[in-house]
Amino acid sequence: MDEPDLTGRTVLVTGSARGIGRAFLLALAERGAKTAVHYHTSDEAARSVADEARDRGAEAVTTVRGDVIDPGSVDELFSSVEDDLGAVDVLVNNVGDFAPTHWADIEFETWNRVLETNLNGTYLCTKRALPGMRENGFGRIVNLGNASSEKGLVNPVNFPYFVAKAGVIMFTRMLAADTQDDGITVNAISPYVVENSEAFPEEIPRGRPASFDDLVRPLLFFVDPESDYVSGQNLEVDGGWLPETV
Repeated sequence: MDEPDLTGRTVLVTGSARGIGRAFLLALAERGAKTAVHYHTSDEAARSVADEARDRGAEAVTTVRGDVIDPGSVDELFSSVEDDLGAVDVLVNNVGDFAPTHWADIEFETWNRVLETNLNGTYLCTKRALPGMRENGFGRIVNLGNASSEKGLVNPVNFPYFVAKAGVIMFTRMLAADTQDDGITVNAISPYVVENSEAFPEEIPRGRPASFDDLVRPLLFFVDPESDYVSGQNLEVDGGWLPETV
């Protein structure tokens, strides 16, 4: 597969100051995209990522602050990106809190934050991006799921995260159908254990967690302008993990 050419395309990766989001944004910057580094509290880290994106070949770069679960804040951050770079062509919904605690011990505020950042944030950012994508007849949306969400995988530990990610996959499939005539594709990438995960199981498929590069490869395929007939898909990057054996 040829490398996607994203010259002239505006890319917004939520939560791109650190971790997976940072890796995603820098990979898209290397393909010539105009990149928006989004952050909520990590302003210094976001500025550092912006500098690196410029060094890697981004056509233009900006940083935007916003809380993805606040509709007003989401509208402001998108307006800022549009003013600086133009309408968003590629949206990667990466933000999503994690709560590795038994469900009965999770504080209600944390419970809500996990549900809202993973599901409501994906909904709010997508809804705000769609008018511009529909007007331009082009859009690529990639959501972050979790391996085996489609199988109804649950656990007493981190339960709201599993619920939210199942919702993200359902949202992805619904939105793919709802945008099939608009030049827009909507897909999901669902990792199991990643190199920056907060906790690791005793046995990991292939003896290692997924690297950021393992996740970047499907991202580049999904955002490629040539991948215009691939939509509504959920690609699990899990090394061949079989949860039924747990």
